[in-house]
Amino acid sequence: MTTMPGVGYTSVKDFYRDRSIFITGGTGFMGKVLVEKLLRSCPGIKNIYLLMRPKRGQGVQQRLQELLNAPLFDKLRQDCPHELLKIVPVAGDITEPELGISEADQELLIRCVSVVFHSAATVKFDEALKLSVTINMLGTKRLVQLCHRMHNLEALIHVSTAYCNCDRRDVEEVIYPAPHDPEQIISCTTWMDDGLVEELTPKLIAGRPNTYTFTKALAESMLQRESNSLPLAIVRPSIVLSSFKEPVAGWVDNWNGPTGIIAAVGKGFFRTMMCHEDKVADLVPVDIVINLMIVAAWRTATHRSDSIRVYNCSTGQQNPITWKHFVDLSFKYSRMHPTNGALWYPGGCLRNSPALNRLCVAFQHIVPAYALDLLTNLRGGKPIMMRVQAKLDKAAKCLEYFSTQQWSFRDENVRRLNEQLSPEDRRVFPFDVRQIDWPSYLENYILGIRQFILKESPDTLPAARSHITRLYWLHKAVQLGTVLLLVRIVLSHSSWARTAWFSLLSFVLRMCRMIV
Repeated sequence: MTTMPGVGYTSVKDFYRDRSIFITGGTGFMGKVLVEKLLRSCPGIKNIYLLMRPKRGQGVQQRLQELLNAPLFDKLRQDCPHELLKIVPVAGDITEPELGISEADQELLIRCVSVVFHSAATVKFDEALKLSVTINMLGTKRLVQLCHRMHNLEALIHVSTAYCNCDRRDVEEVIYPAPHDPEQIISCTTWMDDGLVEELTPKLIAGRPNTYTFTKALAESMLQRESNSLPLAIVRPSIVLSSFKEPVAGWVDNWNGPTGIIAAVGKGFFRTMMCHEDKVADLVPVDIVINLMIVAAWRTATHRSDSIRVYNCSTGQQNPITWKHFVDLSFKYSRMHPTNGALWYPGGCLRNSPALNRLCVAFQHIVPAYALDLLTNLRGGKPIMMRVQAKLDKAAKCLEYFSTQQWSFRDENVRRLNEQLSPEDRRVFPFDVRQIDWPSYLENYILGIRQFILKESPDTLPAARSHITRLYWLHKAVQLGTVLLLVRIVLSHSSWARTAWFSLLSFVLRMCRMIV
């Protein structure tokens, strides 16, 4: 049952009026969507301060301009370009003491900022523990120290992950005890050399599949200890995919998670992986996560509490989709909206058996890649397929832990928060995952991969469809040829098999004559 807002209700849009926001990780996948959404849906915002690291000889102003030229900001540039002037880049680095922010910029943030969104993190699953600790833990600690100095702070939203407690099957919206003391982990990774840290990593992260989930769990525990009276909430998304609706359906700009694998499936050179098809694939669109973050900040500021509210942003409880359904739909739409220059007809299988999967990887991935590279070498070209397959194999192994298990992410706080919104706020900042229609969402996801990841224009679709039709008949011809070859081998070694085969052929021919 939906709860109607009471007297004195301040809308989300009105809450953000004349307030300044500080965002870390604003140049990342989620951060970009957050910036765009705040500017488009909360036009009263005063400023958005964006922590940016100068790199590759580019200053923060140049990097900001590059960011704003992305397709994600097309709607804002067209409808209200003046809103983009509210973005103020702040030079800094999450890995540096005091976040690498100058004293003058620190004073500016301390004086002006009301809401902080902390989404900066290394999301590489196989990141070295030392760097993962520096970014995901030390960076968070340094941000909290800055927040304690802010005069007008009303909300701090920390972006974690639903999988930080993947050692549990049933995950509630609470902060669980850390696997180790966060300060001790920070201390030992600070003084130990890289080789020793790498050697100890498997023992330290035992119970978790990678350094990402490990350091995210420690960061939550550290926040609980360091935040004291800060108005803090934690948002834990599951596997984040392309946008559901905003600002454009299907927008995605990185190869992380299933995206790179799905792109390779569309190109025809990825055909097998370990996955338990009946398990729930807890996928969530990026704009759903962003809307929840924006509303969580509103709720944290307008209903102050001494406790840290945690929000599990996932779909498994209210709108589950199995890995089989996800993969089947991905195949369907990869064939309906094919990529340019596909090497083979998109298809493949999910495997339960590690041994069978390794065998299929050898024959369906490695052998074709080696053959293509050999052919490219003979033509004087630059062979790349073996390197591509190595990267895909690495990505598949990272995803394997999540595609062969299942978790129950409780989301009562998320549901309750949605009920507390006015109908207008629910319309402007939707995060009810029951609205997702998986077939149409995944069709847009495939189209988004094609347009935004592979940079292929929609105008090329007719030619790509003609090409995929030819590949389909070639694929069927190869399958038929393989069957005939196997039959020929069997027949050459068995008189009984020859008799059975000719009897079957005779029967089929008689049936055909009867039908005609």
